[in-house]
Amino acid sequence: MAYDLYPEIYIKGETKAYVGYDEIANKIQSDIDKNAARVITIECYPGTDENALRSNLVDKLNPDIVIHSNEIFFSSSEITDMIHHNLTDDRVFGIMSHHHFTDFIDRNRLEQIKKYLADHEGKQIVIYGVGASFISKADVLIYVSLSRSGILSRLEQKNVSNWKADNAEEDTLRKVKRAYFFEWQVADRLKKSLFDQIDYLLDGNQINNPKMVSGQNYQKALSQIVQAPFRLVPFFVPGVWGGNWMQNRFHVGKDKINLAWCFDGVPEENSLYLVFDGTRLEVPAMDVVYQQPSALLGERVYGRFGTDFPIRFDYLDTMNGENLSLQVHPQVEYAQQKFGLHYTQDESYYIMEAADDAVVYLGVKNGVSKEELIHELKQSQEEGTMFPDEKYIYRRNAKKHDHFSIPAGTIHCSGKNSVVLEISSTPNRFTFKLWDWGRVDLDGLPRPIHLDHGANNIRMDRDETWVEREICNPIELVNEEDGLREERTGLHLTEPIETRRHWFSKEVIHETNGSVNVLNLVEGEEIIVKSIDESFDPFIVHYGETFIVPELVKKYIIAPHGPSEGKTVATIKAFIR
Repeated sequence: MAYDLYPEIYIKGETKAYVGYDEIANKIQSDIDKNAARVITIECYPGTDENALRSNLVDKLNPDIVIHSNEIFFSSSEITDMIHHNLTDDRVFGIMSHHHFTDFIDRNRLEQIKKYLADHEGKQIVIYGVGASFISKADVLIYVSLSRSGILSRLEQKNVSNWKADNAEEDTLRKVKRAYFFEWQVADRLKKSLFDQIDYLLDGNQINNPKMVSGQNYQKALSQIVQAPFRLVPFFVPGVWGGNWMQNRFHVGKDKINLAWCFDGVPEENSLYLVFDGTRLEVPAMDVVYQQPSALLGERVYGRFGTDFPIRFDYLDTMNGENLSLQVHPQVEYAQQKFGLHYTQDESYYIMEAADDAVVYLGVKNGVSKEELIHELKQSQEEGTMFPDEKYIYRRNAKKHDHFSIPAGTIHCSGKNSVVLEISSTPNRFTFKLWDWGRVDLDGLPRPIHLDHGANNIRMDRDETWVEREICNPIELVNEEDGLREERTGLHLTEPIETRRHWFSKEVIHETNGSVNVLNLVEGEEIIVKSIDESFDPFIVHYGETFIVPELVKKYIIAPHGPSEGKTVATIKAFIR
């Protein structure tokens, strides 16, 4: 069977979903009548189509008073000035915001509205918009949820502005930067504080066909998810260097110029499809991290990373494409001091497919001086000449099932004609491009180069001798028996993630070892994941699919299945040491 583009999780028990504005409005009205509810609050995640919400839902409730949350906040220009430190003047990078929505409330306006509501006691009131929950205690609280991919699409298509920004026509990279470093940080803090108060969660991804479930049933669903293996909804993106392997192998995106990335196991970016009594809702995967951190991550990992999901699986496809940009990731201290991160992006490249000419660029050549390297990079950028990478950067052949660790500070990139399963720690916007082969992006604009940041993070001791000794296929045999070979394949000792590859033709027992496990079927057509004690239903995985096993599961069995029965298959598993 083919790679599943639409993995669903069926929620057990009596669950009811409400579909469409009419049914949702009727349910809310029923609660109003039944409970004599006076204040209906519709809290929105930034990016919600609030105009559609007003005309299709708020007006259907026919309230006496309607208040939009924008009325209590400072102006767009005032808020932009307040967060300038976080936005910076850079097109891509900012500094993580530690603000709360309350920092941007005009207290005089809020008090005026509170007084107005007090003077109209007994009237039916609907408050809606981002930050609506700050205006009055809600008798019914509805939370409008959006997926990250949905928001990104709206920003790219210029359908919405950033929160309180009025910037729909602005450069997409700058809009995404404002969202990532500011509004998503603030919005998620509010969401986490409201989870236990939500009466209804409304999936606002499909503007014309919203879906809603009770807050109680949503909480039950999140509790169910962490009791079994599950998959995220993959998210595919074209890129200037992208290839066509995923288009052909996964039967997706044939209408796109190429596919460069697939976010296949990145809860910060991916969604979950939850099916309530036949109705599918799309919700952010981070909700399960926020609400079930101990069960999902394990106490040790939760204690170390908080409600971050620290492991990331994604694809980089350059098959019949081009080289990635030559790049480096920030070292930990730099990431903390410059961007407010807790940790940095250590990573690895697992080679899923490679043509005969496939290469990876790793580290510098022996004897290269930093001064000369930076001079050549700057000169190439300023003068538009080609950077002589063969003189400075170590390049080596790559073949299928190679695994290269890439601790932060190591210059690297994947060359053309390969497919990389990137296994890394999660911070995902901190790639300092050193050289981009003189290209412009798909939008026709030059690709941003961050040579100053990069120069401060390049480890020149990561030369070809070190690379070959430390990070190229550091494979160690862990266990071998009839029908099973278990190998440790990385990552480097400076990185928090460990990876194990299992080659097997029989049932294999896995343990979570106190950490969430993230796996991918890297060889073979199909496997089955089973419970030791039948606490979860058998779970089928196809070639190339990433799946998550919550720490709560503790032990589980994986075996070849279907067309792979009697054959040797392989998984790669990542967990926090």
